Amino acid sequence: MEVHTEYHGGLLESAYEAALCYLLIQKGYHVERQVFLPIYWKEVKLDQNYRMDLVINHEVIIELKAINFTSFEHRKQLWNYMNLTHMPYGMLVNFSPKGLYSEWYHRHQNGEIEQIEFRK
Repeated sequence: MEVHTEYHGGLLESAYEAALCYLLIQKGYHVERQVFLPIYWKEVKLDQNYRMDLVINHEVIIELKAINFTSFEHRKQLWNYMNLTHMPYGMLVNFSPKGLYSEWYHRHQNGEIEQIEFRK
């Protein structure tokens, strides 16, 4: 919320990424930006990588967007990262010009991914 309150919508994704990274580090989290995720064909590493926006404490992937609406394809991108890395948590955050939007996901040991509902 703090990043969106300061910057609002309309900036490039990289601006939100840098600010969010800074704030998380200030709060004591281990944060990695633009983490390369190699792609394999069976046992052969291909000459192609994905890049995860932020990885927090080696267990949470944060996928950032700065678009009008998130779609199934954006969720699927995060889910694929979670499955490829076996990380237990993922968060899709959209710094939309229309407002801030986020979704949390949990990956179970069996590979099933479910959305986490937070109750107030």
